[in-house]
Amino acid sequence: MKILIISDSHDNVPNLEKVLKWAQTNDIGALIHAGDLSAPSVLIKTLSPRFNKEIYLINGNVTDKELLAKASKDLANVKYLGDEGEVQLGGKKIYVTHFPQRAQVIASAGVYDLVIHGHTHQAGVAPVGDKQILNPGTLGGLYYPPTFSIYDTTTGEVKIGNLSDI
Repeated sequence: MKILIISDSHDNVPNLEKVLKWAQTNDIGALIHAGDLSAPSVLIKTLSPRFNKEIYLINGNVTDKELLAKASKDLANVKYLGDEGEVQLGGKKIYVTHFPQRAQVIASAGVYDLVIHGHTHQAGVAPVGDKQILNPGTLGGLYYPPTFSIYDTTTGEVKIGNLSDI
């Protein structure tokens, strides 16, 4: 299974629409958003209707937690995890948090195949033993060019893509 992983989209609807359109033609089985979607209206009007498979979503530091939880509740394809949480997809255990320090603590336990975080807006993959920590970067394009990631649960490979290349 291929999973689209994004973070820090910060209400950039054109970038979100572009990556979702790309996902429709690239055999993406699920989507994980690692925080800072920002306005719940973006979830309701763009993300959920334009990606009809499962979406896993956490809070970021620029989130109205109460409104995001409420908006997620009525969307059948959205799994709201709160501040952080575990996802099992394609036989892999994945942990999602927004903050890099928390990701490091979780990854060092060696329980999860992939630990995902956002927050810094800088994309990168780092090994932790035989596991990986991933920051997909900022889909919103704040401080760095807009990026996204793909995790292939069959091969364990993580790729970081630049939105300008799709």
